[in-house]
Amino acid sequence: MSKPLSDHDKKKQISVRGLAGVENVADLKTNFNRHLHFTLVKDRNVATRRDYYFALAHTVRDHLVGRWIRTQQSYYEKDPKRVYYVSLEFYMGRTLQNTMVNLALENACDEATYQLGLDMEELQEMEEDAGLGNGGLGRLAACFLDSMASLGLAAYGYGIRYEFGIFNQKIANGWQVEEADDWLRYGNPWEKARPEYMRPVHFYGRTEHHPDGVKWVDTQVVLALPYDTPVPGYRNNIVNTMRLWSAKAPCDFNLKDFNVGGYIQAVLDRNLAENISRVLYPNDNFFEGKELRLKQEYFVVAATLQDIIRRFKTSKFGSREIVRTDFSTLPDKVAIQLNDTHPALAIPELMRVLVDEEKLPWEKAWDICVKTCAYTNHTVLPEALERWPIDLFQTLLPRHLEIIYEINRRHLERIASLHPGDVDRLRRMSMIEEGPQKKVNMAHLCIVGSHAVNGVARIHSDILKATVFKDFYEMDPHKFQNKTNGITPRRWLVMCNPGLAEVIAERIGEDFIRDLDQLQKLRNFVNDEAFIRDVAKVKQENKLKFAVHLEEHYKVKINPNSMFDVQVKRIHEYKRQLLNCLHIITFYNRIKKEPNKQWTPRTIMIGGKAAPGYHTAKMIIRLITAIGEVVNNDPVVDDRLKVIFLENYRVTLAEKAIPASDLSEQISTAGTEASGTGNMKFMLNGALTIGTMDGANVEMAEEAGEDNFFIFGMRVEDVEAMDAKGYNAFEFYNRIPELKQAIDQIAGGFFSPKQPDLFKDIVNMLMHHDRFKVFADYEDYIKCQEKVSALYKKPKEWTKKVILNIAGSGKFSSDRTISQYAHEIWGVEPTLEKLAAPDELK
Repeated sequence: MSKPLSDHDKKKQISVRGLAGVENVADLKTNFNRHLHFTLVKDRNVATRRDYYFALAHTVRDHLVGRWIRTQQSYYEKDPKRVYYVSLEFYMGRTLQNTMVNLALENACDEATYQLGLDMEELQEMEEDAGLGNGGLGRLAACFLDSMASLGLAAYGYGIRYEFGIFNQKIANGWQVEEADDWLRYGNPWEKARPEYMRPVHFYGRTEHHPDGVKWVDTQVVLALPYDTPVPGYRNNIVNTMRLWSAKAPCDFNLKDFNVGGYIQAVLDRNLAENISRVLYPNDNFFEGKELRLKQEYFVVAATLQDIIRRFKTSKFGSREIVRTDFSTLPDKVAIQLNDTHPALAIPELMRVLVDEEKLPWEKAWDICVKTCAYTNHTVLPEALERWPIDLFQTLLPRHLEIIYEINRRHLERIASLHPGDVDRLRRMSMIEEGPQKKVNMAHLCIVGSHAVNGVARIHSDILKATVFKDFYEMDPHKFQNKTNGITPRRWLVMCNPGLAEVIAERIGEDFIRDLDQLQKLRNFVNDEAFIRDVAKVKQENKLKFAVHLEEHYKVKINPNSMFDVQVKRIHEYKRQLLNCLHIITFYNRIKKEPNKQWTPRTIMIGGKAAPGYHTAKMIIRLITAIGEVVNNDPVVDDRLKVIFLENYRVTLAEKAIPASDLSEQISTAGTEASGTGNMKFMLNGALTIGTMDGANVEMAEEAGEDNFFIFGMRVEDVEAMDAKGYNAFEFYNRIPELKQAIDQIAGGFFSPKQPDLFKDIVNMLMHHDRFKVFADYEDYIKCQEKVSALYKKPKEWTKKVILNIAGSGKFSSDRTISQYAHEIWGVEPTLEKLAAPDELK
């Protein structure tokens, strides 16, 4: 009997990971040893596993450098329209493996490390996640960078180089505990500091109005130091740039006030300036109006616009360098995409630069600003929409407040001329919200100051037009668009699920990696016995591998033949992890009631971080862990049900969990999840979805066929009808015995015997003020879960639906999303052309 292939030998068989040429391998080994020696100043006697990771990272980075320089040189010479994607979050995860995939180096690197007596997977585990984002919005930005490079757009990501990213989550005695994410502790081999492009950013001060214009004076200056990270396209030799700004105090910071004995304190006070880029605010879909956050938002915008204008002003025609002075061509050369309202200050800042510094008349500057900027909305939840207090603006950014007042004055004049006497409409549409505390509505500023406004799934964009921004849509319908989100198939299939990528490539070739729509060809194989077998086998291998990981980390014995039922996302009431909990309790109670029945076994995994100040979300985590403690230790249940809370969910854990999942839980209340992108990752990796008709689920069900989706629950119109009539939780509690039993168990201390009233806040919320109507969807959800269990007992039928889901996931590539942004918002042309390889790498 032949012995099973090792992971290393399996990789050698996989074509989508790139060919391992003999010369390439020899060169890689030489460069690896050179970096170990010259860059890390170590030899094999004293080198640690982390040193080996750094040596490999530098070796791979060498293959980026020539391409990076060539790409930027090509943009300089051709002077295309440039796209600037401005985001307070870029949730990049790890870089090494993604770079190897995009440069077709993975097999060669694996062979080289193997010959050096090292294990590449072990080295990859040494890399810290770049967790500079909270969740969907930040990860979307990362996928977009990959697609913009893969489609050959002259694009840049601009954000903040947070010293501490999203916190590391530890679970201690069932509770979430936050730890700082010191991701730069050992250095970052992928970034390059660019002190020569450092830019001043001003805060505070006052304005002076002179006959020749307005001056912003007596400001405090903070320097923005850029760090560049290469973003390689998929096998096209194009390498774009993500530029992240770090805050530095100027040399004379507070030293002007220096007197005897004050020097030490003045130097220590530099931290006040440098705190701007210290830490990512850990709130997802929740606005926190802190001064430091507003500083971060202005800091990234002010530094980025200086860079954009510097690049716009100096360019090249043929061999002749030119300096542009005519700003009317700015919209022909620059597109600025605002990723949510966080970079909204780009609008008044661009106006300040054009009017105060470049001396353009207001009307001309405004026309340029609107044509240059575009705004993506990511949420309809009122608590997530940014509204900054006027007092804070007045102190921190006095000139920008004046500009916003002037923008608003002209905006209200226009409304008044279109709707004379409609005072209520003026109030609803104003950028300045009246009340005990006056506030600036940043979404209104973004809509008025942009030429395009888009939601991130069809249903979400429709809701924006029908409700949240109805008045604005009626006034400027041409501005409103939809751009359904997408994910990059490079990271979310080729990299994280090479087995599935290979099985697909064997049937339809490798072109699907650049053109995900080609997955539709898999419909032809839905009845192919060998393909059904191969897809099921890959899933089982992924499950076995993840089961080993879980047993190592959680000391819980996993049944790898059980259904892996997974809900991973930020913990939030609207995402309804509580509905999942009620199903777990109901399933547990049913097993206890009929222990001899043939139940479909499940391993239910829930993961995600709760914002540190979000009490209910933290209690939800505690409830999940408490349920797990009871269920996992009940011998009657045995291996038919296990509950695991996946600690510290992040990009790297997603790359392991998603390929191993059978069932994807996308169960938000209809009308609350703007899009979702986790749902797309599960679909592409062969999990079936149980979900409400919310966000992108609607379009996913369309593409896969509703028969291949487990749809349940209220639709948006049902939720609206229930709101109109009034939602009464007791109506469901009193009518549905299993629901009553589950709530009574939570309330009575069944899952917290030492603290019977531990979950009283959760029960009180569910019974008396549940905005997201968990009970209303409970009955339909439980029935739908029964259908899931029944189908899972028929593995062949299940796998056929899996194949149809994978075949239908082509639409959800971020390449498609970016192509639509490019054509319909930015006015640039994507291309699949490849740049010639740099000479030294030919």
